Amino acid sequence: MEALPRETIVDVLEERLREDILAGRHPAGSYLPPERRLADGYGVTRTTLKHAFGRLVQAGLLETRHGVGTKVLDYARQGGADLLPMLVRHDPKWLHEIFEVRRSIGALIAERAAARATRSQHAELGRLLEAVREAGDADAVQLADIEVHRALARATGNRVYALLTNTLFKAYLPVRAALRGPFTDAETAHRRLVPLVDAVVSGDGRRAHAAADTYLRDTERIMLEGLA
Repeated sequence: MEALPRETIVDVLEERLREDILAGRHPAGSYLPPERRLADGYGVTRTTLKHAFGRLVQAGLLETRHGVGTKVLDYARQGGADLLPMLVRHDPKWLHEIFEVRRSIGALIAERAAARATRSQHAELGRLLEAVREAGDADAVQLADIEVHRALARATGNRVYALLTNTLFKAYLPVRAALRGPFTDAETAHRRLVPLVDAVVSGDGRRAHAAADTYLRDTERIMLEGLA
C-alpha cells in the first residue's frame, strides 16, 4: 500500500477504502486487518483511520464492534438506495439500472399525479415548466427540469414517491455534468416536457403514463449517448 497525500487525508482514505470494498478486495463478511496494521499500510494515523471508518459505517459499508473488529457488510443485501451515488462513482454502469427504475417509477408517478394533483399543483407545474424555458444555460435547465419532476412526485400525494425521486436524482450527482445533453437548449427541453405536464393537468392518467414513458426514454437515450 502506498502512503496517501496529506491534503484532505480522511477524504482520500475514505475513497480508497470504499473502492477496495466495492471492488471486492475486502469481501463482504470479512474483517478488515487490525487498525494499527491498516493505518501503517496506508501511511495514516489511527485517528484518521477511525474518521474514515465512521463515514463508511454511516454509508452502510462497515460495521465496527469494540473488541471484535471492523466487518465489511454485504451492501447488496443490507444496503439501501442511499448507496447509489457511491456506487455510480465506483461504476457508471449502475446508471443503466437507475434509468430502468427511473422509467418505471416516473411513468407511475405521472399517472398518479394526473389522478390526484390539485389546482394549485397544476399551477405550480405550469410555473416550473416555464422556468425550464427561461433557464439560462444547460446546468440551469437541468436543475429546472428536476424541479418539475419533484413537483410531479409531490402531486401524487404520496411522500414516498417524493423521496424516491430525490434518491434517483442524487444518484446522478457524481456524473451530472455528463448528463446535460437533453438540456443544452432550453426551448427544446421545455417542448419535450410540455406533453407530460399537459397530460397530468388534464387528469388523463393513461396519457400521462405514456407521455412520461416517452419523455424518460428520449432523455435517457440522449444522456447515455453523452456519457459514452
